[in-house]
Amino acid sequence: MRNWLRRKPAAEAAAAPATAAPAHQAEHVLRRLEWKVIRRLDGLLQGDYRTLLRGAGLDLADLREYQLHDDVRHIDWNVTARMQVPHVRVFTEDREMSAWFLVDLSPSVDFGSGELRKRNVSAEFVAVLARLLTRHGNRVGAMLYGSGVETAIPTRSGRRHVLHLLHRMLDRGPATETGPTRLNELLAAAANLIKRRSTVFVISDFISEPGWEKTLAQLAQRHEVVAVRVMDPLELELPDLGLLTLRDAETGERIVVDTHDAGFRKRFSRIAAQRESDLRAALVTAGVDALELSTDADLVDAIVRFVEMRKRRSQLAAGGLPAHLRRVA
Repeated sequence: MRNWLRRKPAAEAAAAPATAAPAHQAEHVLRRLEWKVIRRLDGLLQGDYRTLLRGAGLDLADLREYQLHDDVRHIDWNVTARMQVPHVRVFTEDREMSAWFLVDLSPSVDFGSGELRKRNVSAEFVAVLARLLTRHGNRVGAMLYGSGVETAIPTRSGRRHVLHLLHRMLDRGPATETGPTRLNELLAAAANLIKRRSTVFVISDFISEPGWEKTLAQLAQRHEVVAVRVMDPLELELPDLGLLTLRDAETGERIVVDTHDAGFRKRFSRIAAQRESDLRAALVTAGVDALELSTDADLVDAIVRFVEMRKRRSQLAAGGLPAHLRRVA
């Protein structure tokens, strides 16, 4: 059986915008997000985005006596020998960082069963995170993938740069039918382009030809990688709508299915569940954090849950460090 998750109702394709976004649309979208999303995040997280965003290095801040559960790799043996008491180095993390958004804009992300399409969710996530980062003096860049790696936007800071990045995403228009997505091409291009250690957000529905898993793991060895998976609830379970024409967004192939058939719906759900399990296992094996964004979910809630998850992980990693160091971690 073919991968049903690439298929979308023909009506959705007909509803796709035929023209590129005007320049003022990016300003309108960013203003709306600043008012409705970023202000809420500032209130819920109280401005603490440190567990979500990490810097590129560590600075030596102090030396102190060794305490139980300290990392033995931080012992300063020269000072220990001189003082005759074990001492450890205390570090503070460099918070200035660069972030890259690797954005999948292949035809399958033009799908959406409700008011928003996966493409809209991707654009809003990039705009919110980029604005949060640039407000704190960090630099952001992006690579856009459609039929291949089409655009590389160098890292810069400032609101104007966020507007430029958002406009490039909105201006692109719907992707044409060019065959299956090859996410591996985007990841390999990023590995060659991004030299300095950065935080890399891979934003995709991960409906792709296989082979990207190994490249993602290699990218995660050098950078801090977050897989941002955009999805639509209709990709997981089909409702009973009777006869339905589905179209493969990437090849244009059409098929008529009977969604009134309970057996067909069960097979669809079983295949979708297996794909979900395989995808999550692949991300775990690659050693990357994952964030799921749905077209029918609240973006603020998703980001807050993700920040809280990373905060708990940071606290566990801090282990036996004293309280003032745990706040830094």
